[in-house]
Amino acid sequence: MTNAASLSLLLGIILAATISFFCSANAQDNSLQNTIGDDGKKPVPIEKKEEQQPEQQNWAIHFDAVEVLQGQPGFHAPYSGTNSIVPADDFRQTTEVDLFFNVRLWPGGEFYFNPEYYQGFGFGSTHGIVQFPNSMAYKTGKYRGDVNIPHLFVRQIIGFGGEQEQLEADELQLAEKVDISRLTIQVGRMASVDIFDNNAYAHNPRVDFLNWGAVDAIAFDYAADALGYEEGATIELNQKGWALRYGWFTVPARSNANATDGRYLEAWDQLLELEERYTLFGHPGKLRLLGYLEHADMGSYRAATGLGGDITETRRHRLTEGFVVNFEQEITSDLGAFLRIGVRNPNYEAWAFSDASRSLAVGLSLKGSAWKRPNDTVGLANMLAGIGHAEQAYFNAGGLGILAGDGKLPHYGLENVIEFYYNFEVYKGVNVTFDYQLAVNPAFNEDRGPINILGARIGVKF
Repeated sequence: MTNAASLSLLLGIILAATISFFCSANAQDNSLQNTIGDDGKKPVPIEKKEEQQPEQQNWAIHFDAVEVLQGQPGFHAPYSGTNSIVPADDFRQTTEVDLFFNVRLWPGGEFYFNPEYYQGFGFGSTHGIVQFPNSMAYKTGKYRGDVNIPHLFVRQIIGFGGEQEQLEADELQLAEKVDISRLTIQVGRMASVDIFDNNAYAHNPRVDFLNWGAVDAIAFDYAADALGYEEGATIELNQKGWALRYGWFTVPARSNANATDGRYLEAWDQLLELEERYTLFGHPGKLRLLGYLEHADMGSYRAATGLGGDITETRRHRLTEGFVVNFEQEITSDLGAFLRIGVRNPNYEAWAFSDASRSLAVGLSLKGSAWKRPNDTVGLANMLAGIGHAEQAYFNAGGLGILAGDGKLPHYGLENVIEFYYNFEVYKGVNVTFDYQLAVNPAFNEDRGPINILGARIGVKF
């Protein structure tokens, strides 16, 4: 762990412990005031009592651990390159253990601190499939594990009065009642996709789909270091029928690296997202339109192809852009659907997330009420990813991307991944997921694959 990370960890622990101490008495009083008792007429099931949340929390501590196991039996691979998955790479695992310390500082002001232990590797050290099968796998693996700081930020909520709504407790949310009409400002270290490109049915690899292309639009080159996080600031205006969000984030100094580019006026990522809420045949839905601009020291695929695939020789500060359309729609109380379409500038180097310049993902999510397992979830999704002609020529010349790079690409094809999962609740807070994925044309290469991937996910949270 770097000195900066160690300092952030120490600072966060001290702040969280100090503020929690001063807020603990108020939190206990608040908990007592919001306890709901039995009226003596109609018994309340124990499960219902456990699910009740306090109207307002002054502090909270959450624990969340996820273990992912994935294996593949081998596949057709007439050749391999630097960034390829090889057929003999048949089993990988990742372990992630998170603590979340959340504290209310003052009315509307909140502090969040999240230290994390991570250990493990994805297939090919997280290479070889652009729509990578394990969203819990970082791009920098660890045999012995390490401690990181994914989240360390302050949030301020400014209410405008009028009708209110309840925000339920979560790892990055204190339970509280807030004005529906409000402004939310957040500053610190976070993932930009904590705020942007959300989706109720496909966005959380701890409980739903595992594939990168289902969790986010794979062509969305959002600001992120190799761990998936950056420093930034966001502001959101929320109304009953819509929300508008803006974000500014730092970017890595090098593609897929951890060091942040300190030239903040020349290296940044800016995002703007409009969320529209509607009802279709009595069922709620959301449409999100996301556009972003990215300015970073990125290379040109066309220029690098003429240099034998060495993109580092072509890097200079360039401006690129992208767009994401994101739907979620409830079909019944148990069944929901999602769709994402993403595009980015296909001429310049992907800087942070994935090599795709266009993508499509569509899927369904079903709760298990019909077979008396209402807390179980079944999901099915199909994801497609593609690249432009300049990037195809670059990979055929031996170029390397964030995830792709088989040494050559004589036969280009859309990368197509299908994912099916069943999330089984063993006990409240303990879940086991069985996952299957089929990757066709991995890294856009028709000469390799298909790859059958079997997986299991074990999650414990309280």
